[in-house]
Amino acid sequence: MKLSDLTTLRIGGEAERFVDATETDELVETVVEADRVGEPWLVLGGGSNVLIGDDGVEGVVVRVATRGIERMPDAPGSARPIRLRVQAGEPWEALVEHTVRQGWSGVEALSGIPGSCGAAPIQNIGAYGQELAESLVAVEVLDLDSGERTTWPAPLLELGYRTSSIKRGRRAVVLSIDLALGADEDARSRPVRYAQLADALGVEIGETAPLVGVRAAVLALRAAKGMVLDPDDPDSVSAGSFFTNPIVSEAFARTLPGEAPRWAQQPEAPTRAVPLGAEPAPPPPVVEGTVKLSAAWLIEHSGIGRGFALPGSGAAVSKKHTLALTNASGTATAREVAQLAGYIQTRVMSEFGVVLHPEPVFLGVEL
Repeated sequence: MKLSDLTTLRIGGEAERFVDATETDELVETVVEADRVGEPWLVLGGGSNVLIGDDGVEGVVVRVATRGIERMPDAPGSARPIRLRVQAGEPWEALVEHTVRQGWSGVEALSGIPGSCGAAPIQNIGAYGQELAESLVAVEVLDLDSGERTTWPAPLLELGYRTSSIKRGRRAVVLSIDLALGADEDARSRPVRYAQLADALGVEIGETAPLVGVRAAVLALRAAKGMVLDPDDPDSVSAGSFFTNPIVSEAFARTLPGEAPRWAQQPEAPTRAVPLGAEPAPPPPVVEGTVKLSAAWLIEHSGIGRGFALPGSGAAVSKKHTLALTNASGTATAREVAQLAGYIQTRVMSEFGVVLHPEPVFLGVEL
């Protein structure tokens, strides 16, 4: 199986062995057996947040192709009474479309994000003022340390900004996710917290809007940046945002140009464990006195503009947004994408003293 056919960057060599797991038992059995005999294994979801090397992957690649959105018993009296259990292979965008159509709030601002539902908590996906951590109750996982299928309350994932305990190395495979969503009788969204989205909707920060309107506005904003998969848009042949927005100390932020965008990170209540079926726990607290910067602004003001490419390379910065690295040419290699990413890191570090960290997982290629 050519893995370039399974990634949104359309890059990646051959898999030595490939399993398309349409059933959870098949997924579990394949991974457990590979792990038992020492065969290298890779679990692949939607292929949207990964850069796979041109020489391919040794061992077995297991694509998670399980499907299903199940409504669990409601939680009456809760601010988010709707409970859903979603299989790991369900496309994230299909889930958001379903929830908005049903009038359930909580993930509407996450419209248009590619990838699978099982990958969503590993990355703690977020956009336009929402994060999965706000709606996630629990995950069913295959815990490779114990070899057992088990359910983890969301706090065990230690969710943070685009990270989780699994992304940081905890050996587990997500099999399904449980969500808690709102059910306003007028199908209104959660309070809008992102200025660009509020402007697009014509509301003030903190106000709500019709769910369908929020979804439409988010999709339009993402499409304008090439961040919605579209066969007619070469700039969407990417891994989405390639770098996370840096979080630095307030003292360091004061050394940057005054026009550099920045957002103070407000401390939150400590993480608390909650029983299954109860309200989702808040995400881990942000360290007081930190500031989030705009990676896109830093890239642009380090001298790298939209459409930039290294000489002779098939990889390029998106023509619509400097945070995306694309294979718009259709000829880029993993090595070329990594070289471009490394060049951008060097320019930003040289100009501003800020280290940009990539969002995608690198496999068989180094930055």
